[in-house]
Amino acid sequence: MQAAAAPENARFGVWLIIERETDTVVGDIGFFGPPGPDETLEVGYSMIPSRRRLGFATEAARTLISWALEQPGVSIIVAGCDATNVPSVHTLNRLGFVRVEPAGEQLRWRLERLA
Repeated sequence: MQAAAAPENARFGVWLIIERETDTVVGDIGFFGPPGPDETLEVGYSMIPSRRRLGFATEAARTLISWALEQPGVSIIVAGCDATNVPSVHTLNRLGFVRVEPAGEQLRWRLERLA
């Protein structure tokens, strides 16, 4: 998907999370494509087990979401996670996401740009 993205949409793809001290890739974060006509992006992230619960996902998500909400045509960020993924639930809460109607067994979240 990333390789097939048009150059102007590549920025809404996958980014690596790199630990500064070691220059090691510790996870990834990104969007599931460019914003749609409703100005919505979906964010997702994953961390390698040894680097979980150290703040990397929160820092990366806060930075990428802040950037995204400054882009033209983006006003809403959504996310999903399993109900059993407590660390991700905590991360999304810390970032200010609001839980919305679940989709099947997946919890769904929403964050809107402040006017």
